[in-house]
Amino acid sequence: MVTEAAYAVSRRGAATINAVAHEIGIDQSGASRLVKDATSAGYLDLRAADSDARRREVLVTDAGLELLDQAHAWQEEMFTRLTEGWSERRRTEFHRAMVSLLERSNPSD
Repeated sequence: MVTEAAYAVSRRGAATINAVAHEIGIDQSGASRLVKDATSAGYLDLRAADSDARRREVLVTDAGLELLDQAHAWQEEMFTRLTEGWSERRRTEFHRAMVSLLERSNPSD
């Protein structure tokens, strides 16, 4: 979850601990613990920001990207299984509706 959040935030700008916390919907200390655990597992890396050495940015490692690829493949497989027997049109409409809901739940700042 924290790797996915860091990846999503980094696509919009700097992925700081606070930004990751906001993305997940938890407090900064909880996000900090999750980032620390994911860093220990090799999925994330913490580095001083180029613009301000006092700020730390959360970066997704190659292992983290591989984890996300595997997670997304699993999600797609589950979607296919759960919508088995649906027409392609129904599956596409449902997928679009879910994407729309997700986008509305996290509007751009």
